[in-house]
Amino acid sequence: MAEKPKCEHCEKDAIGIQSFGCCFAYVCEDHADSALLVLKPGEKQSFGECYLERFDTAD
Repeated sequence: MAEKPKCEHCEKDAIGIQSFGCCFAYVCEDHADSALLVLKPGEKQSFGECYLERFDTAD
């Protein structure tokens, strides 16, 4: 089983990945952008150079 990604800001379990242009980061609920927080588990959204993916909560 692969290890779950950790938030790049605080090392908590990441809830998703967010990318704004050339940079991306795994983020926890505390550090996630509001656009990522409104996504349902497993949902993805992209617009322009931005990409958001909320991880599925199923193990």
